[in-house]
Amino acid sequence: MTTDNLIRTRPLMAGFGVEILDVDLSTADEDARQNVIRLFHENGAIVLRGQTMAPDDLMAFIKLFGEPEDHTQTKFTLPGYPKIFLLSNKEVDGKPIGAHNDGVGWHTDYSYKEEPVMCTMLYAIEVPPEGSDTLLADLCVAYNVLPDARKAELDGLMLHHSYQHLMSSREFGRMELSDEMKAANPDVIHPLIRTHPANGRKALWVSTGTVKGVIGMEDAQAQALLDELVEFVTEERFVYRHKWQAGDILVWDNRCTLHTGTLFDDTKYVRLMHRLWAKGDKPF
Repeated sequence: MTTDNLIRTRPLMAGFGVEILDVDLSTADEDARQNVIRLFHENGAIVLRGQTMAPDDLMAFIKLFGEPEDHTQTKFTLPGYPKIFLLSNKEVDGKPIGAHNDGVGWHTDYSYKEEPVMCTMLYAIEVPPEGSDTLLADLCVAYNVLPDARKAELDGLMLHHSYQHLMSSREFGRMELSDEMKAANPDVIHPLIRTHPANGRKALWVSTGTVKGVIGMEDAQAQALLDELVEFVTEERFVYRHKWQAGDILVWDNRCTLHTGTLFDDTKYVRLMHRLWAKGDKPF
């Protein structure tokens, strides 16, 4: 445990992420809030437990990171708050109020956009007593431990990201996109090795779901490489597992991490979370 500008923290795991202690976001002053943002940029992920956040509080907090991002799927946004997306297996009048099992599978948010989101924020309102953990993989450390020769082989490779590919192949319900959705989400090309704009660190920015292929490679060769790299960066030594408590806020940096949700017994338990995004920039 360390004290940083009067804010106590402890690492989520060695070299990655911090839990920020003794900060109540609903009453924190501007200095404390700016220190929270600084700790996020320096550490890749932050956790604050025991928070009580109304939708307006969440909106005020996400704006400290940057401009809030819209959601591609708008069906499950919170009424009156289009930037807040509901993750839940709850139903009201026989209809789901949120997306269920959304985000299962290692990925980085909005990678199918020209400018993927910078950060993802989850706020837990109701959580199961078991299951539904969120896992974060540190892509900078994964890149750093690669041999120099392997780094040289991967440097310069470009990945083909496709929202249409994601929605046509996802495990939890395939979706045929309308022409409007296709036009709004064209395929994009991003580097496999991404440079963090805030600190210059390199990240092995591979993903699943949205990645259709590697530019210049045959499909079979590309898929083998992608499978190899995802398996590597998600080894236990690179992964933080967040076990949720009601009132938790978890924010992670999509420029240097992969994440996945995990399943839970939805016949016994209920989950309700709010998800928000802050806009990012074009990977380089």
